[in-house]
Amino acid sequence: MPESSGAHDTGDDAERAGRSPLIAEDVLLMLFQPASGTIAGENTLYYVLGGAVLTELALRGHVTVRGSVVRAGTEAPTDELLRSAWDYVDRKPRGVHTVLAAIGPRLRAPLLDRLVRYGDIEREDRRALGFVPLTVLRAGRSGRHEEVFERVRSVLVDRVEPTRHVAAVTALVSASGTLPHLDGRIPWNSAVVGRAMELERGDWGAGAAAAAVVSANAAVVVNAMLASGVLSR
Repeated sequence: MPESSGAHDTGDDAERAGRSPLIAEDVLLMLFQPASGTIAGENTLYYVLGGAVLTELALRGHVTVRGSVVRAGTEAPTDELLRSAWDYVDRKPRGVHTVLAAIGPRLRAPLLDRLVRYGDIEREDRRALGFVPLTVLRAGRSGRHEEVFERVRSVLVDRVEPTRHVAAVTALVSASGTLPHLDGRIPWNSAVVGRAMELERGDWGAGAAAAAVVSANAAVVVNAMLASGVLSR
């Protein structure tokens, strides 16, 4: 693929400045470990990313989650990645586990492509020994990785009341079981563990961010993930 022209870069910069990252994008970015260039929890990543997309659909009112059953709302999302998941649910009501298993495995590649496109992660394709394909990931120059990490850290350590987006990202990363291994700036002590479990239960604070319906929808998704046995604590 040819290198982008300056005009195209300017367009990407404008789009980046006005974008609202998906919960799944920030979950994947949070799980990315710059020191090693790896993504934590690869073995169960599909389930976590599926949970992030389903949570986003619930928070935006595109689906409802009741008693572990997902039903599509009347309004389809415009984002193509969310739309694909919504289309699957729109065919008929389905169990949370079924939805996660169906949509999750297809999410890593397009989400990583988005993070690379917006400069949140840099990706370089190499060949080891001259012929073995090798992909190297590094922290991008956008600063988004550190920004997302600091927001999650402030919620867990400083008990800052989160937005719905940050609460969902934190709850999902916590449910993935990877938080203790990501960065020492989030100490895995009893206070942090307790705060993480509050967020998993949908206890997001006293303000508008904790609207009962949306936090309950998200909590059902997270709890279904944990109950599945796929994720280990």
